[in-house]
Amino acid sequence: MKKAASTLSPTSSLPCPCHSARPYAECCGPLHAGAAAADAERLMRSRYAAYSLRLADYVLATWHESTRPASLDWENDPPQKWIGLDIRRHAQTGEATAEVEFIARCRVGGRAHRLHETSRFVCEAGRWYYVDGDVDAPAA
Repeated sequence: MKKAASTLSPTSSLPCPCHSARPYAECCGPLHAGAAAADAERLMRSRYAAYSLRLADYVLATWHESTRPASLDWENDPPQKWIGLDIRRHAQTGEATAEVEFIARCRVGGRAHRLHETSRFVCEAGRWYYVDGDVDAPAA
């Protein structure tokens, strides 16, 4: 997977971008380096951190093939600064399915944005994948 244009390496002791209050090396770093997430919430956190670090390859690799886009065109998007993640709910909905409700906050061009989503995940061959989600109306 492509490296982020940041100072974080999978062994970094800096705080994890997913706002877990744990060092990156003990949180999302190992997942970004290829380890499997233990559950859907951990995958969701690692995907948030990947958006923050602009790890497009990781985001795509953890997106279920049935709903995955062919690519992410981040080069043409305005820069985003991800500033907060609040996990509202994590629920196992079946033997290999789960939902995670979260609120993610970012700034684009100095303006605050908020994403409130309930995401659906599936576990296949021991790996969790993001399938899709229901997004609430955006609010600043």
